[in-house]
Amino acid sequence: MDSDLWLECINCHTKFDAKKIIYTCEKCGHLLDVKYGNLEKAIDGDWKKRPISVWKYYPFLPKLKQVISLNEGKTNLYHCTNLSDKLGINNLWVKNEGENPTGSFKDRGMTVGVSVAKSLGSRVVACASTGNTSASLAAYASKAKMACVVFIPSGKIALGKLAQAMMYGAFVLAIKGNFDEALELVQESCERFHMYLLNSLNPYRLEGQKTIGYEIIDQLNWEVPDTIILPIGNAGNISAIYKGLLEWKEIGLIEKIPRMIGIQAEGAAPIAEAYKKREKTVTFVEKPETIATAIRIGKPVNWEKALRAIYGTKGLAETVSDREILEAQKMLARAEGIFVEPASASSIAGLRKLIDNGEIDRNERVVCVTTGHGLKDPDTAIKSCEEVTQVQADITDIEKTLNKILSETMKIYAV
Repeated sequence: MDSDLWLECINCHTKFDAKKIIYTCEKCGHLLDVKYGNLEKAIDGDWKKRPISVWKYYPFLPKLKQVISLNEGKTNLYHCTNLSDKLGINNLWVKNEGENPTGSFKDRGMTVGVSVAKSLGSRVVACASTGNTSASLAAYASKAKMACVVFIPSGKIALGKLAQAMMYGAFVLAIKGNFDEALELVQESCERFHMYLLNSLNPYRLEGQKTIGYEIIDQLNWEVPDTIILPIGNAGNISAIYKGLLEWKEIGLIEKIPRMIGIQAEGAAPIAEAYKKREKTVTFVEKPETIATAIRIGKPVNWEKALRAIYGTKGLAETVSDREILEAQKMLARAEGIFVEPASASSIAGLRKLIDNGEIDRNERVVCVTTGHGLKDPDTAIKSCEEVTQVQADITDIEKTLNKILSETMKIYAV
């Protein structure tokens, strides 16, 4: 790795060698940030002319001899006019991270994290996961010819995600507990068995995820949106995007940072509850529960960074119910043809609630980040939709049924 790179504690600002395998500050135990020297050199670089992808933004990422990539990034930013009309907002965009190679934003973090692991000489990578992290890590580990171990909460993972991890060749351990317990166990296991941890506790993973913010501004022709809304689980994304855009502001590439808004499910909302009380610490949820499995996390490791992002941009955090999440998932699919998993839809559910509460101005330019593809959790989608209509293999029965269905449909769409 580049010598002009180091790790720095976000609390006491102690600096550590970038090549040191460390996930938290050895002095005070707080989280670490990846820091770069002389980022100003990148202001007028030729990187701006390159096609959009995670590694387009290489001046703001660790310099590595070998990059493990599956062509991640370059996800579409959709101008959602139909959904805007439904919600009563004038300028809504959706950044659909489900278009990444394994179907979630995690690929951005893994291309950097696994590349760093490879450069450090690690042979085994590991994570705890509610699903998407395990799928992504397993894919990148296979590309890198590394062994992969994933800890999952038994019975608490969508089958689409579990199938991916298994197909990519990961060794899967189903823990009889929740995600937070699995994370504690994988941390201890990494220390004992010299595996390289790639949960978002690892600061290098967040470096890849900050490119979501870079791409949004790039795709908006370098106009900064007023607000970015995204789901919060382990709180890596909101932390990463804020860090990346803060770096750009500090060197003069942008003049402002969007208001950062995080959305949590009601049954797993320690960060949102802390924000509502204007506190600087969080109270963990011992038994988190929500239908949105990807954000069913009661002890988010990046809570401190997340609150820094929210308070630092005069943003906010809000909660949504499972019912509101499922309604938003269906609304996005039927208004814009974008199919996302439940956790992803929480950003849309949050936007809807914030518009109703007067927290979002109808003239703001808002970007909602959707984090994973809907096929990650098809069972939940099927259960939340209308039942399939059964008909006889007979044109008369079909005609009778279609006449009724089409009549109702014409009323809905005012055709």
